[in-house]
Amino acid sequence: MHQLHFFPSRTMALYVGRLFLTRSFAILFALVLILQTLDLLGESGKILAVAGNGDAEVWRYVGLRLPQIIETFLPFSVLLGTILTLITLNQNSEVVSMKAAGMSAHQVLAPLFLAALLVAAISFAFNERIVARANASLSAWQKVQYAEVPRDDGTRTNIWVRAGDDLINAGSVTIDGDTVRLGKVKIYQRVQGVLSSMLTADSARAVAGGWELANAKRFERRSGTVTELGTIVAAKGVRPDQFTLAQVDGDALTFLELRGAIADLEAAGRPVDALKGILWHKISGPLSAILMPLLGAVAAFGLARSGKLFVRAILGMALGFAYFVADNFALAMGDLGAYSPFLAAWGPFILFALIGETILIRTEE
Repeated sequence: MHQLHFFPSRTMALYVGRLFLTRSFAILFALVLILQTLDLLGESGKILAVAGNGDAEVWRYVGLRLPQIIETFLPFSVLLGTILTLITLNQNSEVVSMKAAGMSAHQVLAPLFLAALLVAAISFAFNERIVARANASLSAWQKVQYAEVPRDDGTRTNIWVRAGDDLINAGSVTIDGDTVRLGKVKIYQRVQGVLSSMLTADSARAVAGGWELANAKRFERRSGTVTELGTIVAAKGVRPDQFTLAQVDGDALTFLELRGAIADLEAAGRPVDALKGILWHKISGPLSAILMPLLGAVAAFGLARSGKLFVRAILGMALGFAYFVADNFALAMGDLGAYSPFLAAWGPFILFALIGETILIRTEE
């Protein structure tokens, strides 16, 4: 009858869940304390080297860096917390008692899955409310090497826009009131993906019906000739907002903000596959906590006196760390365009869920 209930014992579920959560967050606290100290040793010198910076700036750095460390190492902590909890239960023969009472392996792990789901929800909310803002602030501060961050004047550099089959590159984009001006403009005119000619201009401004290019020149690929065109109107149908969209840092935006930015960039003809991978990973990343009880379950089953408990614990850690390596590799492949956004974000999660389930079934047998 116990096999029909996911949680056969409420007392047991609370006991195992509490062990798992306390160990996971204790490990997270220790990791964050050590890693933040080591990171601060390397960065404090750079911060204090800037004139006017003092203790306040060092603590500001800690406040901005701490959420990043927590986000990165929370899944590691859940993995280590899982293995430590299951080893303790196994050594005390509590797993044997649960199995003797008729509980399956999945029922033994059920409290861990539920607690890991709670951790995943907390992680997602923490990333959305705190980590994204910290990433944006720290990135802007580090770009000026911990000096005072200058006010954004709205100027953008090296902006690319697709217009049908053509590609447009603006060396600079400046907003002057309601007028958008481009500097060092290059328009790569293509036919079926093959370059036919290239327009260059010192500057351009948005006018009715397109863009007015100043001191324009046309280079013909086949003949190799350059023609002086003076002032002309080109790039018809290209909107000013396609150039004014800022470069998007997916890690510095919340899920909804990033989804809106992706929609805007798609409308502007910008490549967004890498950002879509980051968008999906904002969900799959926190959910990786649910995988950790499955990957670490190998430490729970098998006799402790067999002398292989330590080996099984190492195997559980190896599976967990292999997942993190595969996850980072898939994201990198997504950035390069080798993987689709969905595969880059969810591929490792699905793969290791199947691997963990297979190992759990074989271990139980």
